[in-house]
Amino acid sequence: MAKAIIDASNMALGRMASVVAKRALKGESIEIVNSEKCFISGGRKDILGKFQTRQGMQAKGNPNLGGPKYPRMPHMIVKRAIRGMLPYKRERGRTAFKNIIVHIGIPKELEGQKFEVIEDARIKANA
Repeated sequence: MAKAIIDASNMALGRMASVVAKRALKGESIEIVNSEKCFISGGRKDILGKFQTRQGMQAKGNPNLGGPKYPRMPHMIVKRAIRGMLPYKRERGRTAFKNIIVHIGIPKELEGQKFEVIEDARIKANA
């Protein structure tokens, strides 16, 4: 099984997630580092408004049961975006999702290794 290490610095979240999801479905094992440095494109008010609405949601029945739960940590937001692009309710999607690991920063065991860059998701300097 092939293993890839992707640096998420200065990448658009959606574009990166779609490429990672396709590669994971092909059977590739993927680790993403610097997940806190990727960005979500769109208007600031729209993005923050949607996030705050999700955080304010509560269960209609028993509030102790909770749900729906939305992530707050950057590595979990990235992982949730990737999960949304996988058929995770089927065996193929669950297997692909288990092959994806997302890190905040660069862990010690991955320091000094060469990271891949997804050029389609990279920010252009003049754009």
